[in-house]
Amino acid sequence: MEDTRLLMGMPVTVRIVDTGAGLPDLNLVYDYFTYVDNKFSPYKDSSEISQINNRRLKISDASADMQTVLNLCDRTNKATFGYFEIDRFGHLDPSGLVKGWAIRNAAGILTDRGFKNFYIDAGGDIQVHGLNSRGQKWRIGIENPFDRRRIVKALQVNEEGVATSGTYLRGQHIYNPKKPDQPITEIVSLTVVGPDIYEADRFATAAFAMGKDGIRFIGSLPGFAGYMIDKDGIGTETSNFPDYDLTKS
Repeated sequence: MEDTRLLMGMPVTVRIVDTGAGLPDLNLVYDYFTYVDNKFSPYKDSSEISQINNRRLKISDASADMQTVLNLCDRTNKATFGYFEIDRFGHLDPSGLVKGWAIRNAAGILTDRGFKNFYIDAGGDIQVHGLNSRGQKWRIGIENPFDRRRIVKALQVNEEGVATSGTYLRGQHIYNPKKPDQPITEIVSLTVVGPDIYEADRFATAAFAMGKDGIRFIGSLPGFAGYMIDKDGIGTETSNFPDYDLTKS
């Protein structure tokens, strides 16, 4: 069972390999993504985060999910030495964490319904569980940021999350909080494999903000692997990245 729908401004694909999956199962996942978008989108005036930014709602009066996400953002900022900052010009934007958090929660909806083998891809950030339809680990490609028709690396994962941060699709939407007026140009793509997509996504965002130092940061995290592509097309990987790399020689 598989479907792709446009939500949160991006294509969201859900694929369930197990027998017995039906449209109601997919709808539960997509309804959850719609809920997250309506609550956290900084582009919707009616969203809860917009109400906070427009001073119509105090953070202390915000919903439990909002309080959770803002707390996770604060913890991530501390864990990344200040490189994950959601407050810019007085407005909060937790998007760099919300997507991975939402994907992980959506995966939880499927596991709670008894599914063991599935794949969720929201805008290129991916959570897998179990095995694919061939009974193998899931295979995830890393795009060539200079030619998206090509894959530079193929990864194999079965429980992990894979997140990529970069500027080659959306331009300079990630910034270095320590140098907020300087665009990040020395790297174009940084992919992180983590224990789940929430962990991979939040650290991929912060690591990209670090520039070339980001790959070393990912390499310092137990249970994480990373692959960075710089502006000259040169790739740098963490020492454990070959554990996931199907294209290694």
